[in-house]
Amino acid sequence: MKWVIASSNAGKLREFRELLGGSGIEFVTQGEMGVGDADETGLTFVENALLKARKAARETGMPALGDDSGLCVDALGGAPGLYSARYAGEHGNAQANIDKLLHALRDVPDAQRTAHFYAVIVLVRHAEDPQPLIAEGIWNGRVLHERRGDGGFGYDPVFLDPEQGLSAAQLDPELKNRISHRGLALAALRQKLLDAVR
Repeated sequence: MKWVIASSNAGKLREFRELLGGSGIEFVTQGEMGVGDADETGLTFVENALLKARKAARETGMPALGDDSGLCVDALGGAPGLYSARYAGEHGNAQANIDKLLHALRDVPDAQRTAHFYAVIVLVRHAEDPQPLIAEGIWNGRVLHERRGDGGFGYDPVFLDPEQGLSAAQLDPELKNRISHRGLALAALRQKLLDAVR
């Protein structure tokens, strides 16, 4: 069985493959299938994930996984939130996004730098699937004052996992996959898939 992942992000593809490995499903990215990015015009993470999945399913004729995620910072009223990937203007410029975030929080003390990563993953079996599977995950932490570590991607260098005492960019990838927002959402999705075939 082959599913398309409605993303061209290599980091996401790696996480999907690792977390849903052994399921007998082969994953390909929409980029490999010649599908471009969907317009993220939704007002919520769920809406954007559905827009992505439906477009990928429509253009490939395959079941599609769409996800949307972001960093929500309490002191910024939940920003960057839906706009995490393009917070500084240019989509996917992680360095500029982090610089803007650190600047916005420059005078905010540690106790008020609480934040969480949120991820939602949807599976549509076909483009018009009226009952998509939806799974979500939340990873609570805090925004650091400066970057730490060189692993991961996106905001990982400035997101502190308080239980580990490390930034997301310092975590062992296997551990990160277990505790991260995307890891938790994929684990929830995996369970829903198992329940659906019982």
